[in-house]
Order: sequence, then C-alpha cells, then structure tokens
Amino acid sequence: MKLEAVVAFVLAALIAVPAAALAWEPTKPIEFVVPAGTGGGADQMARLIAGIADKHKLSPRPLIVVNKAGGAGAEGFLDVKSKKGDAHTIVITLSNLFTTPLHTGIPFSWRDLTPVARLALDEFILWVNADTPYKTAKEYLAAVKEQAGKPGQMKMGGTGSAQEDQILTIQLEQAIPGTKFTYVPFKGGGEVCSTLVGKHIDSTVNNPIECASNWKANRVRPLAVFDTARITVAEWKDIPTIKEALGVDVNYLMLRGIFGAPGMPKDAVDWYVAFLRKVTETPEWKKYLDDGALKPAFATGAEYVKWVEENEQLHKELMTKGGLLKK
Repeated sequence: MKLEAVVAFVLAALIAVPAAALAWEPTKPIEFVVPAGTGGGADQMARLIAGIADKHKLSPRPLIVVNKAGGAGAEGFLDVKSKKGDAHTIVITLSNLFTTPLHTGIPFSWRDLTPVARLALDEFILWVNADTPYKTAKEYLAAVKEQAGKPGQMKMGGTGSAQEDQILTIQLEQAIPGTKFTYVPFKGGGEVCSTLVGKHIDSTVNNPIECASNWKANRVRPLAVFDTARITVAEWKDIPTIKEALGVDVNYLMLRGIFGAPGMPKDAVDWYVAFLRKVTETPEWKKYLDDGALKPAFATGAEYVKWVEENEQLHKELMTKGGLLKK
C-alpha cells in the first residue's frame, strides 16, 4: 500500500470514530480516598459508588476505596493535594473539608482541590441506646441536665474532635442552658454507633445511615433530627425535629460530595460528572438515599462551588461560636 493510501486510511478511520470515544476515560484504577474511618457515612457511600460502578459497568477501570482518616481527615486531604494533575484520584468529602483546616491550621483548603459534584446532603439524628428509659429528646436532655458536672455526666460520642458532631453537641449545650456533655471522639461513625450499642457512651448525633441497621435491630433509638423539617421518607418521617422536641432551633446538614486532585484536566472532570450522574440514576443509589434518609442534591460547576463557599463561611461562624477555631 502506498504511503498516501495509508495516510488516507488512517484519516478516514479517525473521522469515523465518534467524538465521545476520543474523550478522556480512566486508563488505570481510580483511587477513591475517604478522609474518615471505615463504617461511617462517607465510607459507606464511597463503597456503594464503587459497587454500583462495577455492577452497571459505568467505569472502564475499578474504583479502589482507600481510608485515610488520620488527623480528622487531614491525612486524606493532604494526600490528594499532593497529586497535582492526577486524573485518577478523587476524594469523597464530608464537613471535615471545612472543620479540619479551620481547627488544626493544616496547609489545606478545599480550593486546593478540583470541585467535581455534590451528591447529597446528610442529616444528623440524636440517638440513645434502646435499653435506656428515654423515649423523647426532652426526657433525655432533662437527664443530661441532672447529671451535668457530676461524675456521671452524660457522654456524647462523635466522629473526630472539632468536627460536625462536636459542633452539634456544643450547639445543643448553648441552646439549652444547664446542658453539658462529655464529648468522646472516634475515628468514624460506624465505630461511634457500635460504642453506643455497647453502652460505653450515652448518646450520639450520628448520620441516619450510620445507625440504621442497629435501629432496625432495636439496639438504638432515634429521638430527634437536626433539620428544619422532618425527614420525609419511610419510617424516618416519625422522628420529630429538634425544634419540635425541645423548642430550640438547632439544625445542620452535611456535604456528601466529590473533589478531584488539584489541576485535574477538564475532560477528566467532565467524565467524573457524567459518571456520578449515572450512579445517582441507578435503583441502588435511590434505595440508599431512602434507607439512609439522605437528601438528593446533585450539583456541579458554579452551583456546587457557590454552595461550598457559603458553607465554609457557615462553619467559620459555628466554630468561632463554639470556640473550636485554631488559636
């Protein structure tokens, strides 16, 4: 075959290939970093996404979930920050995206990463062990007041120090005079709920999904949800809001979103956005949202960035009020 014919053949073949086939897609396994411990909400969501991707063949390469919980997630964030331009590393974010740098002063900001997509917003619930006599938040908080300052002061378990769980605990103390907890930090929400089941702490403010299985097994009891309105799905809708239960307005929703490494190429970002959108359209994802009482909140681009900016400021205000900012 003459050279001219070979060139013409190659050009024709390129023209015949659909544009979509020439777009970026993963060429090796994707490292999916979880800046929290195993068993918590972020870990469960990351592993669900990886499983959905595999089941529905949504990615040509697998997602490998890696937990890097050290330093309240600092380990994970700094690892992803160090991989500039890496299109095969993503991180699932929770509120430690804001709280960890604000409390510790580590050289990290969400602006160091590449925003990809907000997937959902997660609720918080006040839980007690099912064997306790407390059937309502009012009954439990009365007991908390009674024990405040005594050797038997109630223990509130939470994920990490100066993270969202401790912020909510401090908000409760500030909203209800005379209330005082001993806050006990753990590496992840799964460990927190297991500790509550074991009666080593008195209460938690875990995400719904982190205690759902123990609730169904009648090991823990939900008393109130930290939102402006009740959760509207399944059996969750019977749980009153904190305002209904206690007459104080303490509410908080947590980010469940995805960021990429710094300087991730735009075509890679576009691939991840399309991939995650497909994930959220699967029946497994929709069931997960209902079972775990998460709010659907898919957003990308400017909408996602604006939300993150506003919530960074909100966390600065909440942590300043709670005395949790780095001095």
